[in-house]
Amino acid sequence: MAGVTDWVALGAAAPAGTSLLGGWFRRRAGRRRVAAALGWGGASAPRRTGNRRRGGARSALRASPVAGRVRRAAAVLGAGFGAAAFLGGPGGLLAGGLLVAGLHRWMPRARSPAERRAELAEARLVRQLPLTAELLAACLGSAASPAAAVAAVGRSVAAPMGPRLVAAAAELALGAPPELCWRRLGEEHPPLAPLARCLVRTSLSGAPAAGALTGLANAQRAEAVRAAHARVRRAGVLATAPLGLCFLPAFVLAGVVPVVIGLTTRFTQAM
Repeated sequence: MAGVTDWVALGAAAPAGTSLLGGWFRRRAGRRRVAAALGWGGASAPRRTGNRRRGGARSALRASPVAGRVRRAAAVLGAGFGAAAFLGGPGGLLAGGLLVAGLHRWMPRARSPAERRAELAEARLVRQLPLTAELLAACLGSAASPAAAVAAVGRSVAAPMGPRLVAAAAELALGAPPELCWRRLGEEHPPLAPLARCLVRTSLSGAPAAGALTGLANAQRAEAVRAAHARVRRAGVLATAPLGLCFLPAFVLAGVVPVVIGLTTRFTQAM
């Protein structure tokens, strides 16, 4: 009974001890925040800064393209050596070499953070293009000058489209030829090439740009819908392919092979 009483007392005292310990940690964290705000970092601040710097250096090393290539090569060679060790003999060496060659050929290449950011920016530009074209059509249809219209749309559209339009509007306001500005915009940013071609045609022909820009927005939205349907169909095919690969051998072994064996046996008996 004494042991049970001790355990009951310990269980009753545990919440109080936890509350006291949590209060001590909160008071210590509060003192640290106050000291940091007043500049009383002492010797602990450089250590924390050094830790952050070391953590940032390790993150940069992990995100570098060289580290990505090293990890890819290690994975490919590890798979090849594993296959060779598992199979053994000359056949294992041949299978390991073929596996290394196949993985090196078909395994996706490690991309650097700059390449990933550029790809993400291009995808956002494609998504922002229909709305940008419609806003430009509305501004140009209200008898605004090209520089003012592009600047207004650039200020109202989020990045990465907005800063690019603001830069083009600054060039137009300084007196640069519109055809040159739009061609440069399409060359520097391939997702904006349809918009640049449309604006170049309207600048050269003198036709109103509102109708062409509205048609461009509708065409881009229709293209986005077709691309989404294609991705959905591809996802369905990729989802059913493993199921088909699992059921096809079972169908052959359970349905085709017994029929072939039975027919072969009958023909042998008849002969």
